[in-house]
Amino acid sequence: MAGSGNEDNQRRTAGSSAPETVQSPVLRITQLDAFELDSALEQLVWTQFSQCFQNFRPGLLTPLEPELRALLHLLLWRFTLYSGSATVGQSLLSLRYHSTLSSSPRYRPLSRRQKLGLALLTAGPRWLQERSHSLLLCLGTSSGGAASERDNSLLQRGLRSFLTLVSGVAQLASLINFLVFLRQGRHPVLAERIVGARAVFSKPNVVRDINYQYMNRELMWHGFAEFLIFLLPLINTGKLKAAVSSIVFGRQSATGEGMREERGLWKECGLCGEWPTMPHTVGCQHVFCYYCIKSHSISDACLTCPKCGVEAGQPEPVKMNVEMIGRQ
Repeated sequence: MAGSGNEDNQRRTAGSSAPETVQSPVLRITQLDAFELDSALEQLVWTQFSQCFQNFRPGLLTPLEPELRALLHLLLWRFTLYSGSATVGQSLLSLRYHSTLSSSPRYRPLSRRQKLGLALLTAGPRWLQERSHSLLLCLGTSSGGAASERDNSLLQRGLRSFLTLVSGVAQLASLINFLVFLRQGRHPVLAERIVGARAVFSKPNVVRDINYQYMNRELMWHGFAEFLIFLLPLINTGKLKAAVSSIVFGRQSATGEGMREERGLWKECGLCGEWPTMPHTVGCQHVFCYYCIKSHSISDACLTCPKCGVEAGQPEPVKMNVEMIGRQ
């Protein structure tokens, strides 16, 4: 019994001291989210740093902005990736870098050379792209004769064409690498493929739980709002109001109201509620402005009176008998 207990303890000790194996592959969206978190953190640090100089002369940091951004990137790299083999975004998602230079299935952290290469390939091209224009201008400020200026101009054109070619090739390579990443699920960035770094889980059996409940709710409400935006202009609110009024209050009460309005010398338009301009009627006791009833009759072939619900006929001008009262 004692011998079997010692054997079990030895097996546990050997299992705990054994090197970790690489777990299941990381989801593509998780790797992309890690890069988004890193970019957001870098932008946040730059915003806090630039706010320290907001009371100084405007544009103080502009001449040195590419160098300062590269320096902040290297500082973040020093205290995250260099010391822990994982960026901040990867740490939040339980990820870390694994070296793919060895064919062993065991986990192997990145070497110093790989970490340094990853930092240079990430910050270097961005700094060169932002500073290339200033570097080309510096080549043309050297003093000399006409021949020297002509040589500098040719050199600038050649370097500009070379940088444009290199930038295009790099963008094409990044696009091809991203397409391969979508296919294989490894190395979303070209720099990782060059140095041989791959994101793996830092803890065993860590699977990201994706909850689509919030997304489904947002999609449902957005779809419902778009449906209402499409449907509401098609509804004739005046006709609907007249139909509801005729059902609730009855057609006779609406007609009686029209008679009272007639006795009130038709003081308002049945559509706009203002004093009727060029009053017209459609076969009932109500009057309307000519432009109001004409526009509504053109847009709605089955127009009804919004006051009494009577089916509207052809608009006709109202004939009024005006009596001249002379002085006695």
